[in-house]
Amino acid sequence: MTRRGGGRLARHAQRAAKPSFDPCPPGQIGGAYKPLSDPDLHSIFDTALRLLSELGMGEVPSRLQSDLLAAGAQDGGNGRLTFPRPLVEDAISQAAQTFILHGRDEARSIKVGGNRVYFGTGGAAVQTLDLDTGTYRPSTLADLHDFTRLQDTLANVSWYTRCCVATDVSDNFDLDVNTAYALLRNTTKPTATSFTLAENIDPIVKMLDIAAGGEGAFSKRPFMKAHISPVISPMRYGEDAVDVVYQCIKHNIPISCITAAQAGATAPATMAGFLAQSLAETLASLVMVHAIRPGYPMVFSNWPLVVDLRTGAFAGGSGEGAVLNAASAQLSNWLNLPSGVACSMTDAKAIDAQYGVEKGISSLAAALAGGNLIYESSGMMASLLGASFEAFVLDDEMHSNTYRALRGIEVSEENLGFDAITEAVLGAGHFLGGDHTIAAMERDYFYPSLADRSEPRTWAEDGAKDAWTVARARAQEILKTHHPEYLTPEQDAAIRQQFRIF
Repeated sequence: MTRRGGGRLARHAQRAAKPSFDPCPPGQIGGAYKPLSDPDLHSIFDTALRLLSELGMGEVPSRLQSDLLAAGAQDGGNGRLTFPRPLVEDAISQAAQTFILHGRDEARSIKVGGNRVYFGTGGAAVQTLDLDTGTYRPSTLADLHDFTRLQDTLANVSWYTRCCVATDVSDNFDLDVNTAYALLRNTTKPTATSFTLAENIDPIVKMLDIAAGGEGAFSKRPFMKAHISPVISPMRYGEDAVDVVYQCIKHNIPISCITAAQAGATAPATMAGFLAQSLAETLASLVMVHAIRPGYPMVFSNWPLVVDLRTGAFAGGSGEGAVLNAASAQLSNWLNLPSGVACSMTDAKAIDAQYGVEKGISSLAAALAGGNLIYESSGMMASLLGASFEAFVLDDEMHSNTYRALRGIEVSEENLGFDAITEAVLGAGHFLGGDHTIAAMERDYFYPSLADRSEPRTWAEDGAKDAWTVARARAQEILKTHHPEYLTPEQDAAIRQQFRIF
């Protein structure tokens, strides 16, 4: 028998109910989009290995130089170390292919590696799109707290890297401390931050220990990873960042070693040449980690960045950036390394058509290519110079649609629906309210809460609101109502006793 849905009101009630099956959860499988052929992959990889073995890396800090030479690097002269192919291949083969990014709430932990896709954040926006004025102003520590508790409610932000820099905190140590504190206080997801100097890490780990439950507890189950750029393009190390790597490894802090070359500026303008150099540089980070501690958890974060060659301006929302980051994900996954790429780096300053197009194209390309961790994917605006509360909530809904696309189409005898088609043709003449339809409705479809699907007259009667207006109201409501207390009063007091918390 065909079950009737009770008419239009019953169908609306069905759509409003929480689905028994989430049709688009994080962690969907990517990898269907392959911008590079198999010969392309081999050619780029071979060129990267040639760059490392013949040109090598410059400005190698003395401590790292000793470790690299002991691991099999060679003195190439002119202050450069070269990496023979066997050394690089050993680093790849011994690298951690998967590992857990812990949340303080274990239920929010994620497994990195393979071809599962997770969207998260990145960036160091020095400006914030003000919720009230709709214009940009310098980012503050209060903004960082607000962004952190806002994203705490968003299911598709699988880990949270501080997205803005508190420009009202001038001292570098205080900035690192207060950034870490904002993450501890406002979310239990896996988190990430950066450290200005290596000497700041030891005391901050003491703060993390307080939140973790006692001395040494954080290192046993680290819930905050570090974003580090130890390689400066083209083809040299940065001493301060290398020092941070050593300190993070000392405390068992997972690291994301980010290469962020810019096409036509610090790397070749040709895409193939860019990918070869950028891969070589990210492999240089991996060899560094291998020389310090083989197999240490490292996200292979090869982030190709594009500039407008007419002006030199960063072009985060470009089609070239989309295909380069997708190719980077493909290369990393081909090497069986946990991949980190960047997307949704729109150059738009407003929540407008440019914003939607650039974010949609770049995030879908990175996901389809199988980027494990897709950074910059939520909240970023204005070529990474700005962050937006409205963008966070809009991007979260966009990610649901992307995950639904990644999930694809399940073909089974039941889903092919022969009996349902026969019943509809010989019976009611439609599929509305039938068991087959209701089951698919609960299982296969995502229903947005921000995107408007009403007819024009209804939309006009409801105030003719655009996406910016709807998203602003949603963000304001979350910030008004969501005030988590993820530190106990005792933990908070202990932290404040030892650190200057603003």
